Amino acid sequence: MAFDESHDLFRATCRRFAEEKIAPFCYEWEEAGEFPRELYRDAARAGILGAGYPEDLGGGGGDPLHALVGIEGLLHGGSSGVVASLCSHGIALPPILKMGSPEQQRRFVPPVLAGEQIAALAITEPGTGSDVASLTTRAVRDGTDYVISGSKLFITSGVRADLVSVLCRTGPDKHGGLTFFVVERGMPGFTVSRALEKTGWWASDTAELSFDEVRVPQANRIGEEGSGFVALMQNFQGERLALAFYGHATAELALQDALAYAKERSAFGRPLTGFQVTRHKLAAMATKVAAARTFNYRLAERVAAGEYLVGEVSMAKNFSAQIANEVCYDAVQIFGGMGFMRETRVERLSRDARLLPIGGGTSEIMNEIIAKSLGL
Repeated sequence: MAFDESHDLFRATCRRFAEEKIAPFCYEWEEAGEFPRELYRDAARAGILGAGYPEDLGGGGGDPLHALVGIEGLLHGGSSGVVASLCSHGIALPPILKMGSPEQQRRFVPPVLAGEQIAALAITEPGTGSDVASLTTRAVRDGTDYVISGSKLFITSGVRADLVSVLCRTGPDKHGGLTFFVVERGMPGFTVSRALEKTGWWASDTAELSFDEVRVPQANRIGEEGSGFVALMQNFQGERLALAFYGHATAELALQDALAYAKERSAFGRPLTGFQVTRHKLAAMATKVAAARTFNYRLAERVAAGEYLVGEVSMAKNFSAQIANEVCYDAVQIFGGMGFMRETRVERLSRDARLLPIGGGTSEIMNEIIAKSLGL
């Protein structure tokens, strides 16, 4: 499996969608901290939400690479936050697709891919981040139901989600005692504690969720009890590879903006590109972007072909996050004062890039995974 013409066409489709449906309203949505729900339906009609999902569940077919190049195209709208929330089903649905029964898949997946419902993933808790073995949100069996109690933090799309894939503790074993459940909007005891204000990704609603003895039927348990940890580890690989694509795509946009500005902006009687220091800075930025993109493409092809590359995926996430922050920093520097103004895209990109070394597992956690893959 490798990138081909279909991926180029889908990337172009996503870019056109972003330039027409996101970019003109990006600043407004960033300030509001959310975007209209209608955008989900628009994206579904354009074939974007269903890319890489089974056709019998309302998807558009294709392979995992389509979703990754879709990120590159959608980021041309100028907001990582919009893309993160619009595509939050990319981390919420995989546990259902991997472990859910056919009935559960038919029940939960098609409405999301049609843009009628919003799906979120809830793992992180106020007291636990990457250390999922210390997760404390509990699901206790009560007859044919489970009663869920606890809270989740930093949940993308959590404010408006109609269904949430929630990882809960169902047994004492640190890893073998974790199970996924689908909690639906309106279930008594399930509430949004608060919407969170962030440094970047402003247009992505991010929530703290509360589960106060939420009664969930056994039909909403995904897989067998104790199957959640393995599914989560597989999910992490997809999420981290996607964040690597966010990284090189964000850096590429910042480079494009910096190149254009350096050619137009004059100082001391000549364009900024007339100064060697600027040309060399841009050359270094372009080299970093090319290196990250090439690494990510090759790795994505191998993962899509079925290889489990936990160490390499962690490397890609770390490297792309670093490149994104370095290139965005230099782009803001080239813009000078205008780079510090919220009206410029590089200002937003530089804020959004700061999330990349944190989300999906911090750079420090990634380094531990890489070290373990090296036998250390």
